[in-house]
Amino acid sequence: MKAIVYSSPGDSSVLSLVDRDPAEPGQGEVRVRVEVSGVNPTDWKARVGTTRRDDFAEIVPNQDGAGVVDAVGDGVTDLRVGDRVWLYLAQHGRPTGTAQEQVVVPAARAVRLPEGVDMAVGASLGVPAMTAHRALTVHEHGPARLHPGALEGRTVLVAGGAGAVGHAAIQLARWAGATVIATISSPAKATLARAAGADHTVDYTSEDVAARVRELAPDGVDHIVEVSIAANAEVDAAIAADHGSIAYYADDGGETFAMPIRPSFAKNLRIQGVLLYTVGAEAWEAAAADITAALEDGALPVGEEAGLPLTWFSLAETAAAHDAVEQGTVGKVLIRV
Repeated sequence: MKAIVYSSPGDSSVLSLVDRDPAEPGQGEVRVRVEVSGVNPTDWKARVGTTRRDDFAEIVPNQDGAGVVDAVGDGVTDLRVGDRVWLYLAQHGRPTGTAQEQVVVPAARAVRLPEGVDMAVGASLGVPAMTAHRALTVHEHGPARLHPGALEGRTVLVAGGAGAVGHAAIQLARWAGATVIATISSPAKATLARAAGADHTVDYTSEDVAARVRELAPDGVDHIVEVSIAANAEVDAAIAADHGSIAYYADDGGETFAMPIRPSFAKNLRIQGVLLYTVGAEAWEAAAADITAALEDGALPVGEEAGLPLTWFSLAETAAAHDAVEQGTVGKVLIRV
């Protein structure tokens, strides 16, 4: 089979296309014939060495993907050969991700794709959708799970509504019944956020975000999904509702943040860091189940018309795909394996 590998950290030039023998699934594992591999910032950051990198002699990158089960290991009862699945955290704690024609993963990380859901949708889930799910479920008063009506009566603010996590957060929040406000940086990104389902958009480059959000949500925002707490902590504290949650999942805009003390404690705010890799199996499984339910309801489409433009590369072009994500390509970068 064809696989993309690297043996030492570095820029995208360390990636090479090689031939490897497919691995056989062990106890509790399945092998998936990968059709589409999704690329996230975490993939190139791990390759460069800016995030934790396990000590493997050779690594196949990319955490997310979608494909068809073609072999099942002992002890696996929920999946069978021929099942269409979406994959998450394929390379977490393991040397082999989805940038290859066949990948072996723990069965729990291969989730059945509902009938009629495209492989491109499946490969666009994983890290962004599961991060968004976690960010929407850390509020003091719940919910711990998402379903239609779970966020009824709540207002959600999504910072960076045109990004992959922001896009998923908008879609999941709307599916769960919330009113969604998204911050964006251009009219084009406002169009994408609205296409994803945002009720309102606020351009942080030209508007007073705090003033505009207070107009839209006089009682404050219940859930904030935050991509840049270093830049937005003061505004977040000002616009959050009493007992609101501010869930931040990235360090865009700086490595530290400072928040005004009085409004944050006066409102009993919950400031929650979110990193998918360390939330644990219970949170992964809850997110996977809820995301699949949203897929069954048709709530998570992708493509420009759904607010998430797709940029495609071939497996041989994986280095260019990594570069595209590193350079901030808007939407989702996918590899046609």
